[in-house]
Amino acid sequence: MILATGATWGICAASIAAVIARPFRWPEAIWAVAGAVLLLLFGLMPFAAAVGAVARGMDVYLFLIGMMLLSEVARAEGLFDWVAATAVIHSRGSPARLFALVYVTGIFTTTFLSNDATAVVLTPAVYAAARKARADPMPLLFACALIANAASFVLPISNPANLVLYGGHMPPLGQWFASFGLPSLASILVTFLVLRWVERKRLAGTCLSDVARTPLTTAGKAAFVGIVATAILLLIVSALDMELGLPTMIAGITTTLAVCAIARSSPLPLLKDISWSVLPLVAGLFVLVEAFDLTGVIGWVAQALRIASADPVQASLVSGATLAVASNLMNNLPAGLVASTAVAQAQPPRLVVDGLLIGIDLGPNLSITGSLATILWLQAIRREGGDVGFWRFFKVGAVAMPLTLAAALGTRLLLG
Repeated sequence: MILATGATWGICAASIAAVIARPFRWPEAIWAVAGAVLLLLFGLMPFAAAVGAVARGMDVYLFLIGMMLLSEVARAEGLFDWVAATAVIHSRGSPARLFALVYVTGIFTTTFLSNDATAVVLTPAVYAAARKARADPMPLLFACALIANAASFVLPISNPANLVLYGGHMPPLGQWFASFGLPSLASILVTFLVLRWVERKRLAGTCLSDVARTPLTTAGKAAFVGIVATAILLLIVSALDMELGLPTMIAGITTTLAVCAIARSSPLPLLKDISWSVLPLVAGLFVLVEAFDLTGVIGWVAQALRIASADPVQASLVSGATLAVASNLMNNLPAGLVASTAVAQAQPPRLVVDGLLIGIDLGPNLSITGSLATILWLQAIRREGGDVGFWRFFKVGAVAMPLTLAAALGTRLLLG
């Protein structure tokens, strides 16, 4: 039993480390799936348990499919280029103003469409804006990545990890705003100030602003309408306490078919350009978490929560900070799944659960593999011909994440 537990932990740890380090520059999905396959081959987890773990991520898969379809159809119809040109024109030659415009756009995108949408939809537009303005793209790209997590608890729909932590049963919006309204504002403000200071040298000087802006085609306008309609749909679905995955996928498919019909083009080229590898990556991570659960790890976490909850204030701080770090070790989706199961067993006070949610949303700003949003962000950058290394991201995240986490947790505790 001890040997099997050690082997399970070893395979899971090695797989997660490979997802982070990407040996041979192979895609992250290969390493997550390889770890899951090894667990099955060595008989360390039942096949039925692995299938169940994959099935539990179904809502997340559907959500991602819908968002990736929306992103790809918007890119193909020139919506990103139009957004980029608009931002550059309004920057009036100031990289700092362009940075602020990108940040504000990221707040709205994350709030109403989710942090994954900011990574998938906004990042290509920002990269295009940097090229048009002949500005350093890194501060603008970091704005996309960090705001995708910093604003991810403004609304329940702002981050799929929120759905995972609460097991699909979100608190009413009134209770949500009472708990997270001010902490969200603190998170957004502190992240902006820290990132603006860290990237101050790159944002100095001037950039181009007199750029051509090609008018949107009818198909491009339809893609924009589809994205706005999806945001409205998600707000309604969230208010009705329904799962978001299927409605998002339906919205993505509907928008894609409508835009292709208007443009008189085939949707097949769009499907080929989507980064489908993110789906097996998420599935593999869910299997790895299930393996941890079978070894009793989640039971230990639940017991620790019960003991710590004797002092809710301290437990909120410690559990939030711990989960923030853990999200970078195993990605915040599986970390949220662990926390969700532990919360269901331990039934800690609401203050502790709120601390866990803040930790799981803000923790991923520390490293490039901390959340699905940052992984999608990195994939979007690679598609544009760029790349961001683990240490390059970590140097920024090591400053931004602890300060933002402290501000958000501290504000939540002041609310009582």
